[in-house]
Amino acid sequence: MSNTVQDFLAASIQKTALDVTAALLRLPVDRRVWAPAETSRTAMDIFAECAMNNGITANVIEARKWVGEPFEVYLQKKVDLAAQGLETIEAQLRENTDRLIAVIKSVPDDALEVTIETPYGAGPLRDIMAYPYWNMAYHEGQINYIASMLALI
Repeated sequence: MSNTVQDFLAASIQKTALDVTAALLRLPVDRRVWAPAETSRTAMDIFAECAMNNGITANVIEARKWVGEPFEVYLQKKVDLAAQGLETIEAQLRENTDRLIAVIKSVPDDALEVTIETPYGAGPLRDIMAYPYWNMAYHEGQINYIASMLALI
């Protein structure tokens, strides 16, 4: 059994993609587009972010540099994706997650410390590779929090 960072992240990202999907599917259909407050996000918006970010992160890892779009363009694409519904988002999450895992597994050990400049600061490639795992786990918690609020209304 291999114990590389790449293998750990690939397995963790795969599991977390399944977990965030399961969290969304536990919500009643009408509550997937509900926001608990005017300034809150919907579960579908959060889910769309996870789907998109896995693809963006795969692009950054492959290019070894930031290749993201301006934030306003990203936000509009996320709104557009969320509006397309569960099946479309879920398909994009699966596709981008599979691609991300393949890209992560292809990263050689000697590239893990390569510094990547992003609009959010600079850091080693290994941290960029870990971002989707953290992001989806965090958003699984947000979706579960939305579910917990449903008991209050």
